[in-house]
Amino acid sequence: MEILWLAAAYVLGMAVSRLKLPPLVGFLGAGIILSLFGFETTDTLHEIGHLGVLFLLFTVGLHLRLKSILRPEVLGAGGIHLALTAGVFGLIASLFGYELVEAVIIGILLGFSSTVLAAKSLEDRGELGAFHARVSIGILILQDIVAIALLALTGGGVPSIWGLALLALPLFRPLLIKALIASGHDELQLLFALILAIGGGALFEVLGLSSELGALVAGALLSGHKLADELTHKLWGLKEAFLVGFFLEVGLAGLPGYNELIFCVVILALLPIKSLLYFFLLVGFKLRSRNSFLVTTTLTSYSEFTLIAGIVAVSGGFIPETVVTSFALLVAVSYAINAPLSANVNALWSRFELSLLKYERDVKHPGQQVVSLGSANYLVVGMGQAGSSAYEYMKYYGHKVIGMDADPAKLEENIQSKRRVVYGDARDPELWENINLKNIKAIMLAIPNPGTKVEATKLLRQYGYKGDVVALTMRSDEHKALREAGATAVCLPMSQAGKKLAELSLEEGPSESTSLNLTFDR
Repeated sequence: MEILWLAAAYVLGMAVSRLKLPPLVGFLGAGIILSLFGFETTDTLHEIGHLGVLFLLFTVGLHLRLKSILRPEVLGAGGIHLALTAGVFGLIASLFGYELVEAVIIGILLGFSSTVLAAKSLEDRGELGAFHARVSIGILILQDIVAIALLALTGGGVPSIWGLALLALPLFRPLLIKALIASGHDELQLLFALILAIGGGALFEVLGLSSELGALVAGALLSGHKLADELTHKLWGLKEAFLVGFFLEVGLAGLPGYNELIFCVVILALLPIKSLLYFFLLVGFKLRSRNSFLVTTTLTSYSEFTLIAGIVAVSGGFIPETVVTSFALLVAVSYAINAPLSANVNALWSRFELSLLKYERDVKHPGQQVVSLGSANYLVVGMGQAGSSAYEYMKYYGHKVIGMDADPAKLEENIQSKRRVVYGDARDPELWENINLKNIKAIMLAIPNPGTKVEATKLLRQYGYKGDVVALTMRSDEHKALREAGATAVCLPMSQAGKKLAELSLEEGPSESTSLNLTFDR
């Protein structure tokens, strides 16, 4: 039976991915189609889906950092947005016959935006460190905290008096971190993460609290540690695989009834208003129009947390079971709407830029970008390992060089290393339109994301930069795109290193001091 479900999920997931939609939409669709043929969920599928939810919440917990939300634009815009949308959706729910408590819970759940979808979209575009991404993630973390409170309140059952002992869990953080470090970077590290996620859920469940909340708290105990991101990447594929079971199970609940279907149509019709509210609130909190637009696009969706917390609320008897089928349809359709928006966000901004700029406040904006590079003659964009090496090389030979990056962590790291660096988002047209590049002889692009390199090169040429644009790439298929965009030279270090190794192997007795000198394809 399970193999049939997996095959259906694969086929539908593949079909929707060909339409540039998230596979999740296909997984839900597969469940719905199977339900129409009389198939029902099983204990095995339920356990698989439940583990997927625990892994998801554990990874969310790994990134729960209070400093991410202690900003006016996050607390202010994010908090007001959630309060307003929860009120509107709750009122609509009451008009559809739901009782007061049910309407309040439904309203709050529908106020959330998708954490998974946002993180994946930002990662695919190479923008996780950009200012608008930090605002987006901050707002999502604020919503996650509200979701935690809902999970705690609606988890079902009466908490044990021993639940108070959970307040002592932060005392175990040093011990957990030592165990994490001792686990290394391979199988033991993954096993340690699984023990924490499943064990945290089991502990909370024994004490009469939600297992989902337990997994999230277990992840939060490691939040902020340098290995948290590594754990997230280790769990990513496993979490995605197990979540297929969760979405299949939700889909197997079938289609909503007539009343719930009308409710879905009304809520979907309000999605554009929910999104535009983000834009105007963020502009009101002094963000630039472009950053507000990018945050708005990122958060245009309903959330997987709507489903997860909704199922927990159903198990606790707080909302009717039929609501979950409505949530499933809303989440699936909103994901389908968000996919093309996120994929074409920069093109959409170019189209609507003039219309939206008029709403921008004439004040100093958070995330304000540099307009002057001082006396520098060379600019390195992307201050990771390659960019930092290029910076040091130029500096060693006495050239005036400056670095640029959109990731605050990289900026701080380079400043500590006594490098001169400034903040700048390479995909932002306003950066290259306003920055003074008069003295810059060459710009070196050491940005990891291929699309960002190509987009930055196009923008530099579009706004009249005549100097050299030199790009570093690890893939030969990016070479043509960069040259067509206007790059003066492109370096493919792996390909060139391979050729040099072959040359050295053919030489008569190469000396130990022989080095690999990489060249640029001009």
